[in-house]
Amino acid sequence: MTCRALILGCSGTHLTAGEAAFFRDVRPWGFILFKRNIGSPDAVRALTASLRETVGRADAPILIDQEGGRVQRMGPPHWPKYPAGARFGRLNGSARAMAWLGARLMAHDLAAVGINVDCAPMLDVPVEGTHDIIGDRAYAQDADSVAEIGRAVAEGLMAGGVLPVIKHIPGHGRATSDSHFHLPVVDADRASLEATDFRPFRALADMPLAMSAHVVYPHLDPKRPATLSRIVIDDIIRGAIGFDGLLMSDDLSMKALKGAYRRRSEQAFAAGIDVVLHCNGLMRQMRGVVAGAPVLDGEPLRRAEAALARLTENAESFDVAEARSRFEAGLSVAA
Repeated sequence: MTCRALILGCSGTHLTAGEAAFFRDVRPWGFILFKRNIGSPDAVRALTASLRETVGRADAPILIDQEGGRVQRMGPPHWPKYPAGARFGRLNGSARAMAWLGARLMAHDLAAVGINVDCAPMLDVPVEGTHDIIGDRAYAQDADSVAEIGRAVAEGLMAGGVLPVIKHIPGHGRATSDSHFHLPVVDADRASLEATDFRPFRALADMPLAMSAHVVYPHLDPKRPATLSRIVIDDIIRGAIGFDGLLMSDDLSMKALKGAYRRRSEQAFAAGIDVVLHCNGLMRQMRGVVAGAPVLDGEPLRRAEAALARLTENAESFDVAEARSRFEAGLSVAA
């Protein structure tokens, strides 16, 4: 069944009649949920089932940002609160094992309500004096530790039947502004970026999905953010980093990008993005994004199918109660 190269959001905890009709007509590849979409576990299960019904695909990707800390769309009272990424970096010898376990538990929570993709791990490497949009979301301050913990998170998610999305490729850690509101510019030369920022992404280039950064790197492309830059996507993401999985944009509704939504969509695809993401569920904006989006075919379709094929690659059952107890005990040693 054909679909469009889109991941779209919806407005609330259930689909409106207008949204259902729109999604049936548009047939996006996938959907994304935010806190506004999260009710009880039963309500989330009903919503994910409704979304998949509109496109007629039982394995349609349904994404969420579930990192822990500040970025956790599903939380108390129905789901546990998970720590920010930096907590794992302080665990020293047990960082990798605990990051895997936390991600495996998150995957259990997500899969139980029909969510099969998590926009994690975040592989950005922060530097002194940058914007706190990354802050304690970062696993560590050095690239090798970020890569090691990030791989543990990715593998923990996949062990629970949830696909990871590495973000924000090729690196958001040096940004001095928040791309939700402004277009960040990272004025580091390529050698510096290669030595630090690109390293975790290169180490996890075998992952199925990645999310682009709305960041300008003047020493790579002086005019366009990575999401809209053929130079960055071809030379850096596909070339130097070696990522051949499905490349999705960050949210096209973020204020880092300017102009009409159709144009944003067209520019992203022209640059080499495989699938565009629009998150806020505003119908007027979504119509513009849809107007600039092609049917998913060719290499993007191959990458999408390869990603979904990994959904059951490592999924396995485990003792949830025992794992939660072990996770809480392990975290207690962190500062």
